[in-house]
Amino acid sequence: MKSVDAQHRHPPTWTRNYCEERVEKQGEEKEEEEEEEEEESVPWDKAFHRERTVSVNKDRRRRTHQLTDRSSASSLPSDEMFLPRMTILPSSLLFLLVSSIMAANEPAGCKIRITDKGLNMLKFETQRFVEEELSNISMPEMKGTEGRFQYTITNVKITKLNLTAELQFIPDVGLLFDVQNSSISLSFHRQILYWFFYDTGNINAAAEGVNINTAVSLIRDDEGRLKINNITCDAKISKMRAKFSGTLGKVYDFLATFLTTGMRFLLNKQICPALNNAALVHVNSMLETIPVRTEVDQYIGIDYSLVDDPIVTSRSLDMNFRGMFFDLSDPNSTLVNYAVDPVIREYDRMVYLALSEYFFDSGLYSYYRAGIFQMHVVNEKMPKDLEMLLKTTYFGSILILNPALVDAPMSLQIAVNAPPKTSIKTSGATVVMTAIVKVMVLPPGLPPVQLSSMTMETKFHAKVSIKGKRLSIRADLRRFKIFSNQSALESLALIPLQAPLKTMLQMSVVPLINNWTKRGVRIPLADGVDFIEEVVEYHNGFILIGANLHFSKGLREMITGSNQTEP
Repeated sequence: MKSVDAQHRHPPTWTRNYCEERVEKQGEEKEEEEEEEEEESVPWDKAFHRERTVSVNKDRRRRTHQLTDRSSASSLPSDEMFLPRMTILPSSLLFLLVSSIMAANEPAGCKIRITDKGLNMLKFETQRFVEEELSNISMPEMKGTEGRFQYTITNVKITKLNLTAELQFIPDVGLLFDVQNSSISLSFHRQILYWFFYDTGNINAAAEGVNINTAVSLIRDDEGRLKINNITCDAKISKMRAKFSGTLGKVYDFLATFLTTGMRFLLNKQICPALNNAALVHVNSMLETIPVRTEVDQYIGIDYSLVDDPIVTSRSLDMNFRGMFFDLSDPNSTLVNYAVDPVIREYDRMVYLALSEYFFDSGLYSYYRAGIFQMHVVNEKMPKDLEMLLKTTYFGSILILNPALVDAPMSLQIAVNAPPKTSIKTSGATVVMTAIVKVMVLPPGLPPVQLSSMTMETKFHAKVSIKGKRLSIRADLRRFKIFSNQSALESLALIPLQAPLKTMLQMSVVPLINNWTKRGVRIPLADGVDFIEEVVEYHNGFILIGANLHFSKGLREMITGSNQTEP
């Protein structure tokens, strides 16, 4: 109340309010003194009633006084009126902000960076594509009268383009294709009637000072796919010259200025629509061929959807992909990403691919869910020396069960009991896997009999490589250990089995794993673009692959080619 009076500085109102406040304070002090004097002689229930009545009267006087101050001070509203609303509003904004941050901070299992060097190579393909699009421009027929001349212009064709173009990044937007000081050559057919003279022939024209500025905005669409969202185009032709041919070619030279002015206007209006259609229709159709959620083999698939909009800086285009494998039989059962977020700091090569531990763990988890990591070593798969060693080791157990089983064949049932785990460090990538190994005897005509159960711990070294646009892994067994699930004494008895079992794994299981992974998985690149001269670097928590790009197809071929996505 005092702050409002002080802000307006109106002497009459200030004096009146001050006097009223002084009178009320004196009245309140007098009432309080009278209440204190009577308090000792009044019973507690009456005193409580009086205190409550006094409190209510004070509140009424205070509210009345505040209303008087507001009406007399000014028409400005009090800040107290907005206090509840201002308290609720930041809470709602905070909730929305936290929700949006949580949604935007989904970790990426795979990242791709295209640098300005890669963009420079893409510039040549883009320029060729733009020249092809402009060459296909269809110009309307021109008819008219100029003085005593009647003319018709038909069959307009662009014969040659000499474009000087640049392709560069626009931070936070996308790409800029900029054509400066270029030229376009045209030819068209003329029909001219002057009095009773009729003449036909060809006209060669040249558009000079051609400037085309095209900005492309890149976003993530609803399916998580890279898409051109918008295109801004500005085309301008500074001048156009025309040269007539035919018997009366020199006579019609004065018409050149008139005709070229109209031709320049029509050509200006045709350039941007042609480029808009090329980007929004043709290029987007090519981007749709890049796999987003696709099958890897008969067991698992991979999700390459973008987790956010592409990040564009002056030097690079960064795309963050989910990079998550999933079991085809149960796509909703996926692994949560708690891995280290890959960081790309390099710009020396055309393209960089970063893969986190989650990328590999989700693949191993999906194979585990699909039941791939199970193996039954029996009959011809069982090495004879290993079978003899097993019979020797468990000879006593066989005799106790049934002496007739001594000559029965042996088998091993191997089943991974937990999803394998990947570890990536600067020294390389390793995969740790544990499995339960059951030693079985197979009596003829009877169910298998379990002799023992042991735990097998293995550690594989994983070598990552990329060829074209397929990423593959080769595993090599580095550590092997078995121990009994029954007793420590039996674990000691299993020591002689260590070397034969390791050999069996190297000869049987490891080739099986490599057979699954040698085909590789496709990385999210368009068909016709491949990695070459790749270099693999291992960092703590992720793998970084730097490479250059090779176009096995032109941009036109990539767009007009088959829309079937490579599996």
